[in-house]
Amino acid sequence: MIKGSEIRKADFPIEPLLLDRWSPRAMSGEEIAHEELMRLFEAARWAPSSFNAQQWRAMYARRGTEHWPGFLDLLVDANKTWAKDAAVLVVFISRKRFEHDNEPSVTHSYDTGAAWENFALQGCRQGLVVHGMEGFDYERARVELRIPDEFQVEAMAAVGRPAPKEVLPEKLQKRETPNDRRKLSESICEGPFRF
Repeated sequence: MIKGSEIRKADFPIEPLLLDRWSPRAMSGEEIAHEELMRLFEAARWAPSSFNAQQWRAMYARRGTEHWPGFLDLLVDANKTWAKDAAVLVVFISRKRFEHDNEPSVTHSYDTGAAWENFALQGCRQGLVVHGMEGFDYERARVELRIPDEFQVEAMAAVGRPAPKEVLPEKLQKRETPNDRRKLSESICEGPFRF
């Protein structure tokens, strides 16, 4: 698997892991050991969160289990073409209200994003493919996974062992490389909004 830092160049010095992490699609279909997978969730557990409420939750299905077909079927067809070779599919959700006082948690999605990033970085460090997606049926996920209304469905992720890009359809093979980012100056400004 290509390391992002072999292609990407930061404008300011940052940790190489941040450049190395990207979202390949080519996966081998091989199993991932339970302990290996739990290391990703353990990394997510240590993400910062408002009031340390840890609003994120995750449901997952391992390839070859009774839950796998239901999770895979939630994906749009374009994602099914490659995610079918993942070892694990994950649905991330967030609790919209704090448990301790039932007040709205304004940053529940933000905090879940922090947990997801830890999950993805740990997967990268372990040499796994970790690819986040919004291309799935959110409402079907809510119904079929019995997600209560107090939770927001956030995203899905596919996790697997890397494979050569040739396992992908030709159209996706061309996209199987770390992409760049817009210039930092286009994303930040000091003071009031001026984008």
